[in-house]
Amino acid sequence: MELDIHAGYMPNQGVVETRLSEEIVNNLWTLINEAKEQPEDMNFNLKGNISSSLRLDGVSPLLEDFNQKVIPALIDEFIKEFGAPSRNAEPQQQVIDQYTNWKLDSLWVNFQNKHQFNPPHDHSGVYSFVIWMQIPTSYKEQSKLPIAGKDGFISDHSNECVSNFSFSYTDILGKTQQYIYKMEKEVEGLLVLFPSNLTHQVFPFYKSDDVRVSISGNLQTQ
Repeated sequence: MELDIHAGYMPNQGVVETRLSEEIVNNLWTLINEAKEQPEDMNFNLKGNISSSLRLDGVSPLLEDFNQKVIPALIDEFIKEFGAPSRNAEPQQQVIDQYTNWKLDSLWVNFQNKHQFNPPHDHSGVYSFVIWMQIPTSYKEQSKLPIAGKDGFISDHSNECVSNFSFSYTDILGKTQQYIYKMEKEVEGLLVLFPSNLTHQVFPFYKSDDVRVSISGNLQTQ
């Protein structure tokens, strides 16, 4: 007997990503250096156990292409693939109709040293994003350290967590799953856009005295 078998996939949301141009990355570094000259501390407002978080100028002319081209294109792609996320249960079409009126609600840079981490948390707004600017370590090397061995924290995948960035979500069976971005030099300049209430965390790295630098931002409707 020949059976006609098909897989059925249940709808879910995901993330979208893009690699930023060298020009935009350079402009972001300029904003970071400007923030260091007149620092406005963000640590009091964030969950991270990291050295420093500084507010960036989200309306700087340096971000014109980023705000007017990159962000709208990412939101457009997200809505096309997954629909529109919402914290307030607005009708989908209402949120979709508003997507051209997004504003950058907050923008900041994180400086993370070895042994520091960002515990599981979510953000305000509707969309959030992360941009990795400087990765001083290699996950491939970090995963070989004794501390990265299986410790029961995430079952058989604990050694995949060391030094990495992870999204956490509940699958259809009620189990917590992880979607991990492995921190290598290649992720520098990568932007990942995700629903703001998607839980995520940053695991500590070891054996390096250099600083990991990332940018985070939240997007809200106007």
